[in-house]
Amino acid sequence: MAGVYKLEITETEADLKQRLGSQKTASDKERIQLLYLLKTGQATTVQSAATLLGRHRVTVQEWLRLYRRGGLTALLTHTPRTGRRQSIPLWAQEALNQRLHQSEGFNSYGEICQWLKTQLGISAPYKTVHQLVHYRLKAAPKVARPVSVAKSEERVEAYKKTR
Repeated sequence: MAGVYKLEITETEADLKQRLGSQKTASDKERIQLLYLLKTGQATTVQSAATLLGRHRVTVQEWLRLYRRGGLTALLTHTPRTGRRQSIPLWAQEALNQRLHQSEGFNSYGEICQWLKTQLGISAPYKTVHQLVHYRLKAAPKVARPVSVAKSEERVEAYKKTR
């Protein structure tokens, strides 16, 4: 019969139930739950186990393949997901962070883009620079606006009192 698994689960039902409660991540719980469903007979085929878990049949088969090869430790071992490389490397981020905390600072994000290109040789889009500076480095490139020479503190206080 297609879909019938040929697997000897060495752990006991009680051991699997105890491990199910002690798992920290949802993906580890699902993997232990797969073994528990098969061991208790609640799922008799890979397809029925996949349906009960809400996973694709191929995913469940991959988990069972991992279990066959290395047991429970292989089943619960995850490969790290590295993601895409950052367009602005860490050393450049540190240099930019130091430059942002200096007194002269930058007037705009466009000026930061120019500085990265001329000083560090890194070409980065405006949006990338904005997200890096504003959200990751928690900095602002803006400098204080110049104050008019003709501004009178007495007139400012008088205006505040009338408002």
